[in-house]
Amino acid sequence: MLFLLLAQACDGPPPKIWHTVDLTEEFTADKADEIRTLKDYLALEERLFAQLDEAVYAQTGTGPAYALFRYSRGSIADPQTQEPNWNRSFELTQVSPIGGILLLHGMSDSPYSLRALAQSLHARGYWVVGLRLPGHGTAPSGLVHVRAEDMIAATQLGMTHLHHSLGEKPVHMLGYSTGAALALDFALDAMTGDAKPVPASLILISPAIRVSNAAALASFQDGLSVLPGMDRMAWLDLLPEYDPYKYNSFATNAADVVHRLTTGVDGRIAKRVRANKGFILPPTLVFKSAVDATVTTEAVVDNLLTLLPPYRHELVLYDINRSAVSSALLKDNSGPLTTRLMKDKSLPFTVTFISNESPETSALVARHKQPFTVEPEKPQALDTNWPADVLSLSHIALSFPPNDPLYGRYPPEDDNFIYLGQIALRSERGLHRLPADLLLRMRYNPFYQSLENKLFNWLESTNG
Repeated sequence: MLFLLLAQACDGPPPKIWHTVDLTEEFTADKADEIRTLKDYLALEERLFAQLDEAVYAQTGTGPAYALFRYSRGSIADPQTQEPNWNRSFELTQVSPIGGILLLHGMSDSPYSLRALAQSLHARGYWVVGLRLPGHGTAPSGLVHVRAEDMIAATQLGMTHLHHSLGEKPVHMLGYSTGAALALDFALDAMTGDAKPVPASLILISPAIRVSNAAALASFQDGLSVLPGMDRMAWLDLLPEYDPYKYNSFATNAADVVHRLTTGVDGRIAKRVRANKGFILPPTLVFKSAVDATVTTEAVVDNLLTLLPPYRHELVLYDINRSAVSSALLKDNSGPLTTRLMKDKSLPFTVTFISNESPETSALVARHKQPFTVEPEKPQALDTNWPADVLSLSHIALSFPPNDPLYGRYPPEDDNFIYLGQIALRSERGLHRLPADLLLRMRYNPFYQSLENKLFNWLESTNG
C-alpha cells in the first residue's frame, strides 16, 4: 500500500496555484465568536472572493489557450461572468413566508447544486438560505484546509439566522450528500436541546450516511503530503478545473473530513438507539439512487431509517433502467437494494420505488410500499420514460432538472458559457486526462419533477 501511495505522489501533473493557495478570509469555527450572523458571514465571504480574485484569477492567463480554465478571467468556464455567481451563499426572502429552509450542498460542490430546488421552494412561499460551506465555491485548495468543525459551525449559523428571521414558523433542512450528514448532526443536537431550532423535517438527497472504508486511509495519505516533494499526496484526484461550480480535484483531507463526519453521525445515532428504543428524529424524507458510487447505498436503510420509530419517514428510491434493451448492458445484480426492499416486510418506513412499469417498457411508475408490508400499492404512472441512452441515475444527478443550463440534457441557447451535460470527447484511449467514467456519469435527473412534487407534498404535511 505504501509503495502505491508513493508511486501516486510521483505520477501526474504538479498542483496549480488553485491547488496550493491559502485563502485566509475563509470562515472557520475559530472565527465563530466574531462571525455570529449571516450578515457577518456574507461580509467575510465578500472579502474571501476578493482574495480569490487577487490570488488566483489575477495570476492566471487569459485568451484562447485558457478558454476552458475556470480561473481564467472571462473564459466560458469563469463563474464570475454569471449573475448571480452561484458559488456564493444566497438568501431568498419572503414578506409572509410559510416556512424556512436551509440548503446544504455536498463536499467539493457549491450552492449551485441546489439552485433549482431553491428557486422552486421560494416560488412556493419559503424563505430559503443556500449556504456556501467553508472551503467551497472558491479554489480546490479550500478542501485541503477545511474541517468538519468549520462546516458544523456554519450550519449552526445558518439555522440560527432562519430561526431568528421566522420566529415560530417551521424551519426545514435540506442536505445533499455531505450536507445531509451536516443536517443530521444538527438535528441530533437540536433534539437534545443543544441547538435551535428543532427542524420541522429533514430532506436528504443522496445522503452520506456511510462512505467506503477506503476513506479511512485518507488521513494517513494526507499526513504524507507534508514530506518534501510529496505535496501531490494531498490529492486523491488532481484534474483540470473547468467546472464553474464544482471542483474536479479532490483532496485527501476532504475524504477524511467526510469519513469523520459520517462516522460521528453514525455513531451518535447508534448510541441514541441503544439508550432509547423510542429515539426520534424529525420526519425524514430521503431521495436516493439505487446505485451510487460515492456513498454506501445500504447505509441509508441499515444505519438510519430502520433504526427510527415507524410511520414517520420515507425513502424515495430511483431504480435502474430495467427494460430488456438496457438490462443486456448492465452488470449482474445491479441495483440490488430495490429487490431487497421490495421483499422486506419489516421496514418501519414508507418506500416509494421509481422504476420501469415492466421490463418490456421504459415507461416509469411510482410504487408505494407502506411500513411493515410486502405488496406495494397500485402503481402510479409518472407520464415519463427512461431516456434511451440512460441506464441509471447517479449520486450527483438527483437535484438537477433536465433543463439545467450546465448539466442538463440539452445545451442552452446561450453558448457563451460552458455546457457539461453531454460531454463527448472522442479520441484514442489515453489521449486526454479526463477519466472515461467522469465523461459518462449521469449529471441530471430525467424524473426531477417527481422529486419536486414529492418534496412539496412532504413539506406541506410537516409544516405543522
